[in-house]
Amino acid sequence: MSAPFPSTPGHSDRESAVSTPLAYADVRRAADRIAGQVRPVTVADAGPGAETYTLHLALEHLQHTGSFKARGAQNFLLSHREAGTLPDAGVTIASGGNAGLACAWAALRQGVPATVFLPTTAPKVKADRLAGYGADVRLVGTEYAEALAACEAFAVDTGALASHAYDHPLIAAGAGTLLDEIRDRIPDLDTVVVAVGGGGLLAGVATAALHHGIRTVAVEPENCRALDAALRAGHPVDTAVDSVAADSLGARRASATALATARRDGVRTVLVPDAEIVRARRALWDDRRLAVEHAAATALAALTAPAGHGTADHGYRPAPGETVCVVLCGANTDPGDLAAGE
Repeated sequence: MSAPFPSTPGHSDRESAVSTPLAYADVRRAADRIAGQVRPVTVADAGPGAETYTLHLALEHLQHTGSFKARGAQNFLLSHREAGTLPDAGVTIASGGNAGLACAWAALRQGVPATVFLPTTAPKVKADRLAGYGADVRLVGTEYAEALAACEAFAVDTGALASHAYDHPLIAAGAGTLLDEIRDRIPDLDTVVVAVGGGGLLAGVATAALHHGIRTVAVEPENCRALDAALRAGHPVDTAVDSVAADSLGARRASATALATARRDGVRTVLVPDAEIVRARRALWDDRRLAVEHAAATALAALTAPAGHGTADHGYRPAPGETVCVVLCGANTDPGDLAAGE
């Protein structure tokens, strides 16, 4: 069996993500491939929202490695295993942390080495967990883009298979498997809300959601807005990264696939301030004892932002009777600051 998308070390993986549109059939293939390899998502009924909508929380932070990234990493490596294209040099990836964790975990399960490039600003909890998965961890630069450049050079020099944190159709399709699991648990789902960094989760989830006629709300921090900048420019552009959620959502540039997905009817993009992200994360802990990353709280913050942020492209206000599911996408955080507030 051949991989559904071409993949060779270096830039070709990223180029294939641009040239090959993501389709729902890709998500279904990914679901079949990773069945039994990842944890089915748990969905919790969070009760009525502030404006009489129904709110659910998809607890994907309980996934292997602590984030949805395990889905795409498994799909990527299993596809290459099927195609016979996993090199002896193993796999390499640049990451703010979560994608690296998922890649290292999937590589360990496939019995191949993983070399993970992180910016020096990556949380220590993520670097420590990577070492626990047996990865060769290399700290380069202060931003994801610098780690990515080093990763690409390493792939060319060693022949390692270059994965990507978000900009690859196999990665995005794996992330998209989450939507069908949510829909199985919430048959009357109207809207799914996801945080956006580079856009892999958005591309996969929205592709599946659009197939079922479900709205997707894509949420970015105000000062970490690669997708919003791409929409305004008409193409992916480099942006500044300055947010409390930057360790997970700190991509300078959104993928072309995410941009194409965000332009489709049924997808809405919104922004939220850092203060509301911090407040939403605190509320998840105080009210539900859920310790999640700021990136996970970013999605919820779209619903809880003050009224002043509920207009134009800031925040999302569900209609009365709307059934909404917020994806809590990651748990790789130091909960010390949450406990300290007690």
